[in-house]
Amino acid sequence: MAKPTVGILHPGSMGAAVAACATTNAAAVLWCEMGRSTASAARAARFGLTPVAELAALLDRSDIVISLCPPAAAEDLARDVAGHRFAGVYVEANAINPERAQRIAALLEPAATVVDGGVVGSPPVRGKTPTLYLSGPAGETEHIEALFAGTAVRTAVLGTKVGQASALKLSYAAFQKTSRVLVALAVGIAREHGVDQELIEVASRRTDSYLAQPEYVVKTAARAWRWGPELEEAADMLAAAGLPPEMLRAAASTLARWNDAKDGELTLTDALDQLAQP
Repeated sequence: MAKPTVGILHPGSMGAAVAACATTNAAAVLWCEMGRSTASAARAARFGLTPVAELAALLDRSDIVISLCPPAAAEDLARDVAGHRFAGVYVEANAINPERAQRIAALLEPAATVVDGGVVGSPPVRGKTPTLYLSGPAGETEHIEALFAGTAVRTAVLGTKVGQASALKLSYAAFQKTSRVLVALAVGIAREHGVDQELIEVASRRTDSYLAQPEYVVKTAARAWRWGPELEEAADMLAAAGLPPEMLRAAASTLARWNDAKDGELTLTDALDQLAQP
């Protein structure tokens, strides 16, 4: 396959950084300016992405389209793409449950070929090397592996079934994100009784405990607007498997108290104060 032209849908902090890695092996990486904020435009420019005016132009020129957006928007975005009869490879890389990934595949096929994806790790900047897990038709997953070969985005193919990559992503997110919510609650209640520093000291005697590193509470608050919907997706996945979803729904509800802190600069005190307000 000659160097492909790639389109990135919704170049947020993760999407733009992943797309920037794709520029290594792509003829061009495009993004659509329509409806995007000045912050998105600045981010895309910083990462060297090529702007196009409309979604139709991006789809007409792209061999591969990567969807990385908030989970709630994933199906609407796919529906817009399907309306333009996109006929290339569509990488559904959002943090959504396997059933939604399969619904999106049904929307886009047979015109397009859908590859399921899930990014585990931080955006590929400042030495970070996330892994893009893939599942779907073998030929197309090979194309995505080639697109990121030699870049900070590692790839791993899980199988040929759409939904496998989404399942792995949400299984990991369920643990990682909920454990940090529990840290916030534990430190918050300890602070209420004036023993928060003692709690951290107790936790520090153990290895690899988030509880010993309350700075994660601040990071969690800033990402709550993204993490809450991911946990709702993971809860839906649990329910579909006959497993109890209540713990993850409660964690998502807790995160919702920080929705106004989107990517902001909070202190630990600020974050805990906001958590304590209904």
